[in-house]
Amino acid sequence: MAVPGKMEISSSQKTSLIFLGAFLTAGIVLSTMVFPFWNLIREDVFEDVVILTNDDGLCYVETMDDIPKTIEDCTLSPGDKITIKYGEGLAWATIATPQSMI
Repeated sequence: MAVPGKMEISSSQKTSLIFLGAFLTAGIVLSTMVFPFWNLIREDVFEDVVILTNDDGLCYVETMDDIPKTIEDCTLSPGDKITIKYGEGLAWATIATPQSMI
């Protein structure tokens, strides 16, 4: 017997709520343990390097993290010394300008 003023939830609605709760809980656990948000935020690294090659505007340099970096739209020549900026663990870099180093 239904009590006036109280809303009752059917069995299928209860099952749906439990499924939704389990789905949200699994999503939160996966997002924090398996793929933490802070992995998307990489620290900028500045490093003085020497241009190894320039292949039609694509320069290659070696860095201290042992991941070769590529620089697009590069007009420098092999042997030129520059400062680059790259994200930790990434394989591409940009030439650091005095403004980007602040």
